[in-house]
Formats: sequence, C-alpha cells, structure tokens
Amino acid sequence: MPDSTVTVVGNLTRDPEIRYTTGGAAKASFGMAVSRRWQNRQSQEWEEQTSFFNVVCWREMAENVSESLGKGSRVVVTGRLEQRSWETENGEKRSVVEIVADEVGPSLRWATAQVTRNERRGGGDFGGGGGGGGTGGGGGGGSRPAPAAAAAGESTYDDFGEEPF
Repeated sequence: MPDSTVTVVGNLTRDPEIRYTTGGAAKASFGMAVSRRWQNRQSQEWEEQTSFFNVVCWREMAENVSESLGKGSRVVVTGRLEQRSWETENGEKRSVVEIVADEVGPSLRWATAQVTRNERRGGGDFGGGGGGGGTGGGGGGGSRPAPAAAAAGESTYDDFGEEPF
C-alpha cells in the first residue's frame, strides 16, 4: 500500500530543535498550529478551530529548517503520518502521530522569502552552505563544524530507539 501524503499550512509554535543520532544524522522537530476559520451560517458568527501537529525532518532538510525557520514562521509542510510508540520510566505506554516531512517551505501568502541554494553535501558531511530565508528570517552560508558530541561519536539525540529511515 503506498504512503499517504498530507500537506498542512500553519505557523510554528516553537523554534525547531535539532539533535543528532549516534550515526550523525540530523533530526529537527518543531510544533505547528493549523487553524481553520469559517462563518457559522445560523449565527453569522466567525468560528475557529486549531489543530496542533509535531513535524520531524531528517538530515540536510533538518539543518536547513533549523537555520531558516523560527517560532511564528508560516510554512507549508508535505509529508507522511507516522505513529511512534514508547514506554515511560513508570511503565506507561505512550504514542504520538507525527508528520515526517518530505518538503518544508515558507508560505508566501503574507510574506516574502529569499532562497539560497546549498551546495550538495555528501553523507555525514557537516560542511556546506547555510539555509535560505524564511518567514522567520534566516541565515546565510558558510561551513559549520559537527557538534562536539556527534564528532566524538556520542549521541546527542534521545530517540527511544528510533533510527532515521
């Protein structure tokens, strides 16, 4: 059965948080609020409903997202829904449904953005250019070194046993 693709448009509820797996793969996660507004036909009053989603990005996209976007940025995210389960220290079972992003971009409905293309990076290489602009600002290029823990082969990512695909 093929993957189901979802596309959502909304605002970041928090700055992207980037971590690295033991293998050095970048993972960025952020929250997103998606609001729907309509006029009630009976009362003629405006009503609104907001849904909240967690979004996960991997590798180069994770680094670009963390450098380019911030809380309040309006973005378009396309990806697939994945359920992740784990057990807490108290033995409680928990699960969450997240959007694993295939594409993330700034919404240009009420903003402009300047896009800067990065040089293609090799696997595991932390060098290369920075992220482009976004509705939350953005950064320029330049190389950046690997985080100390990732360079030393240590994990900086508490992933409940999750590995990137």
